[in-house]
Amino acid sequence: MKTIFAYTALLAGLAAGHISLISPCPRYSSVGTDCPSLPSGQSIDTQMNAPISSVTLGTSEPLCKHTVPWPTPAATWKAGETVTVKFNPNAAIHSGGNMEFSISYDGGKTFAVVYQVLRYAFLNSKPAGLTNTAEVLEYSFKLPEDLPNSDSAVFAWTWVNASGNREFYMNCADVKITGSSSSSYTAKEVTIANYPGYPTIPEFDGNYDTGINYYTTDAKNITVSASGSSGGSGSGSTDSGSSSSPSYSSSADAAGSEGSGAASSAAPVSSAPASSGSSATSDAAAAESTAAPAGSDAAGAGAGAAGGAYSTAEPDDGSANSSDAENPRNAYGADTSGSAAESPAEAAAGGAADASSSGSGGDAGGGECTSGLMRCSGTGYQICNSGKWSPVYDCGVGASCKGDEGHIYCGWP
Repeated sequence: MKTIFAYTALLAGLAAGHISLISPCPRYSSVGTDCPSLPSGQSIDTQMNAPISSVTLGTSEPLCKHTVPWPTPAATWKAGETVTVKFNPNAAIHSGGNMEFSISYDGGKTFAVVYQVLRYAFLNSKPAGLTNTAEVLEYSFKLPEDLPNSDSAVFAWTWVNASGNREFYMNCADVKITGSSSSSYTAKEVTIANYPGYPTIPEFDGNYDTGINYYTTDAKNITVSASGSSGGSGSGSTDSGSSSSPSYSSSADAAGSEGSGAASSAAPVSSAPASSGSSATSDAAAAESTAAPAGSDAAGAGAGAAGGAYSTAEPDDGSANSSDAENPRNAYGADTSGSAAESPAEAAAGGAADASSSGSGGDAGGGECTSGLMRCSGTGYQICNSGKWSPVYDCGVGASCKGDEGHIYCGWP
């Protein structure tokens, strides 16, 4: 098994247990591409992969995490053009989940969605079981043509993970929007969950419709404007006759997808597969999906009250509704009885006390574990592979493994 996280320690503690946006460069990122200069008085963030909230751990940070914007935009986009967003390959994707890309014109107070990836974020299709290995690290989609122009719009990526601690992820990048004659944009309001004051979405446990109502039937529309003002416009709907709801189509075909499945006026959307060996947990997940590399995804679009449209991508799982019979916890023999069932992250933390600090040789952990989990062992870390803990991987000279439960990363003392 090859050593991974080789550059994690060099980046002074980039959180390795999760994932983050790298392009457009989110605020203060240590791994972003084409990043602007830091604002005065701010510091590089070496833990960009970490969530901004964990219900399990009782921790939270402000929305966007960093509230002071870049002094100049990280990207300039034209309304109606196709853009590509990219993610850190040093990642653990917690079996997928729901993610959205959205835009704000009031400094990050309110966000309207421009694109959704429901159920199988970072994956091509429903995984066979728990996995931390990314299959998709790039998403391309068409921006709505009626996004208002702005020199200081805030682009956000948000994600609720399918497995592990109940967390909410959010990165924000400052962008410039040009080429529009519209003064406002109406679309679904961004979904916030697993964050103080908002609903908690439990682990999916194989049912990828868990919490999907917060992204569809229970969602509300919002209007954002170039002046920075915003206002709600009622509830969204998944009825095919509603102008506020997106249509859905799978990456393979429209059969079995949610919603109308009708052809959309939006431009085709593509997702780029993760390159082999690029994922931080490429050797970790025994139940990694064998789906073919991602190709072109059909994109649905729903028109908002002001003509706004956003797209939703749902990779094909062969069924409109995922079944509990394919529960990934059951596939790995974990206890799923009752609400007190131990989460994968808790299982990792609970086993950490047994880990050995005997360096990089041999199976230091022993015993069974849930594939894809990570834990600290001395100054290094281990990954559960095929139900067994790996040898101890060194974090690098001067660095050590830090964190507990769902927050494992290599950092400086």
